[in-house]
Parts: sequence; C-alpha cells; structure tokens
Amino acid sequence: MSLIKWKEGFSVGVAAVDHEHRELIELINQLYELTQSGGGRERVVESLGEIYAQIAAHFALEEKMMRDSAYPALQVHKADHENLLDQLRDIMDRVEDDGSYDEERLSRDLERWFTEHFRTHDARLHLAKR
Repeated sequence: MSLIKWKEGFSVGVAAVDHEHRELIELINQLYELTQSGGGRERVVESLGEIYAQIAAHFALEEKMMRDSAYPALQVHKADHENLLDQLRDIMDRVEDDGSYDEERLSRDLERWFTEHFRTHDARLHLAKR
C-alpha cells in the first residue's frame, strides 16, 4: 500500500529532480508501510533518519542550483526547506526519546509537506529556470 502515488502534477520538468522526488516518495511509502505493519521503534527511527538524510541532500542540491542561478525566491524556498527539516527532526526526536508517534498524523504530515512543496516551491523554481 502506498501513501503517496507519483502524479504528473509533481513533475518539475527536470529529469534529475523528478527522479529524486520519486525516490523520496518511495522512502516515505516504505516508512508508511512499516508503520502500518507495526514496525518497531528502531526501524521507524532508522527509516526517518534515511528520509531526513535524503531530503537534506536533495534540499542542499536545490539550494545550490538556486544560488548559482540567482533565483529571486531563494530565501523563501530555503526557509520552507528548513521548516520541513525542523519538523521532521522534531518527529525523529520524539520517536527516539519515547517511541511515540501518531501513525496517521505522521503519514498525513509527510504526504502534505512533500506534495505541497513539490507543487508550489519546486514547480516555481524549475519553471523559472526554463
């Protein structure tokens, strides 16, 4: 079962970026499946850590692209990246500290964060580069 299914509306028209977005969706779907099957705290923390690392690397690449092209909305886009990472780190800390996570809320938040970010900030970034 998948939480997020790739939609053409997520495409930003840059093959490498779309590929990374697909990989992030796959990681999120793997975490979702893990939580739905009653995966243990350690496995959830590990999965969240992998998602965090992949997202941080992806965001760093996007921010470099924005700096290199003097993208005018760099600060707003970067702030959204930092907000997403902060929220994910808070979830990771909570799970690590006491094992608590709300599966439904985690799933809903991950889906909302990334689909909204793909459709708004990333779409504007890559449309501006064309």
